[in-house]
Amino acid sequence: MKLTELLSIRPGITALTGSGGKTTALYLLANELQLFGTVLCTTTTHIRPPAHIPLLTTVPTCQTLSSALRRHRCLCIGTPAEHNKLTAPLIPIRRLAELADYVLVEADGSRGLPLKAHLPHEPVVPPGTAQTILLLGASGFHRPAWEVVHRPDLFCSLADISPQTPVTAQHVASVLLHENPGGKIFINQVECSGAADQARLLASLLPWPVFAGSLKGGTWTCLS
Repeated sequence: MKLTELLSIRPGITALTGSGGKTTALYLLANELQLFGTVLCTTTTHIRPPAHIPLLTTVPTCQTLSSALRRHRCLCIGTPAEHNKLTAPLIPIRRLAELADYVLVEADGSRGLPLKAHLPHEPVVPPGTAQTILLLGASGFHRPAWEVVHRPDLFCSLADISPQTPVTAQHVASVLLHENPGGKIFINQVECSGAADQARLLASLLPWPVFAGSLKGGTWTCLS
């Protein structure tokens, strides 16, 4: 089953939040969705410019953007920022959704770590978003929180653990239940039996649809 089918991605704006695989998911979904319509990839935070799809960093008119989408089907759009990254495009994302069939937005940052806790202003989900998918990395399980969590102090406070405590599914569930992200959850980096056990346990503790697998390995399934 394709990832787009598993997650029931529909036209409009889809925001990817959390940690542990957002960028990988962004381009996997874009590759599948371009078979069904036009796709724009963008961000409300920061991403690195992709090398494998056309990139727009100027401010095109609606006409030139529509023309580019007819030629390429899938584009990345953003504004150049420091450290060779892209930030949000100057065209409002709600407007982009009027020009492309699918708009995929990386709407969170985690500094490359598999787990995170969110400050009140995070994630940066754009207005008009049709669905959100929160990702987290199973590689963070059974490792000390200070090593694998973005914003470890906040995470530890919410989970009532110390920074040296190895993170478990119960700890992640405590944080997610407090944050109440809604939408769908995808547990990435499930590449061994131990990670699969923790993923199933986490799914049993959450009220939202939960999926798990290895985005890089191309395997995934529905857990709840």
